[in-house]
Amino acid sequence: MKTLLAVDGSDNSYEAVHIMNYLARAEQLTLLHALDVPRPAYPEMMPEAAEELYKTLEQSMKEDGERLLNRVQSLLPLHAGPTTKHLKVGSPAGVIVSMAEEQKADLIVMGARGLGPIKERLLGSVSHQILTLASCATLIVNGPVKAMKQILLPLEGPSDAEAAIRFLRLKPFHEAVELTLMTVLPWTEPPWPSGAAAEAAATEILEKQTDYIEGVAERLRAIGYKAHGVAVIGTPATMILQQAATLRSDLIMMGTRGRQGITRFVLGSVSHAVLHKTPCPVLAFHS
Repeated sequence: MKTLLAVDGSDNSYEAVHIMNYLARAEQLTLLHALDVPRPAYPEMMPEAAEELYKTLEQSMKEDGERLLNRVQSLLPLHAGPTTKHLKVGSPAGVIVSMAEEQKADLIVMGARGLGPIKERLLGSVSHQILTLASCATLIVNGPVKAMKQILLPLEGPSDAEAAIRFLRLKPFHEAVELTLMTVLPWTEPPWPSGAAAEAAATEILEKQTDYIEGVAERLRAIGYKAHGVAVIGTPATMILQQAATLRSDLIMMGTRGRQGITRFVLGSVSHAVLHKTPCPVLAFHS
């Protein structure tokens, strides 16, 4: 698996470095620091002076960036894999997505920077752009990671399931993990039938979903994972968060549709509720 680790020196960025302890040895590991060098905001400054100030600032930021990359490299686990370091100037999201495409990365790993409730409270604008634009899986680390044993995998349908199996075949984790597959049937009060008939219909649907999710779990067991499935009725975001809290999940995996944007559990109200309140990192894979 080819991995790109994007770092910016923030606390969560260092947590992203730490999570490499729980990921499998990379075929190729790319360390990337993007420099978003601000232009001088002084309208009355002579262009020559403004350019000189910009170049001085750029050089200083490059030196800081080189020191950051060297420190990150020194913190990587021994099993991280062959590593290259890259320092690029430009918009962080654009630089990261372009580098991921250039390196044909299977996974981007990065920390989330909290920006308050108005600007993607936990994801941060850069993380959100990358989740939306990147053509590979993205792991967003939002705080300290102490283990990687319990993984919650919400699935909405066959496309999510196939994508999850495809990604998990890459064997992305360093040690054995336990997967809890989950499907949530949104509760609605049907106009007809009602009463016992409605309850019986809901029970039948839930049983079918349970059989389906267990079938997916069986496929994962066949490729070496410890996996089981659960089907519940309720509000998707609430049930996902409750299940993550109950299991003390170390990671939530969710499906995306790449350049068309995060879908289903990710961009809609469910995704915002989950991603902004999740107690653990989120790995978004492509369905």
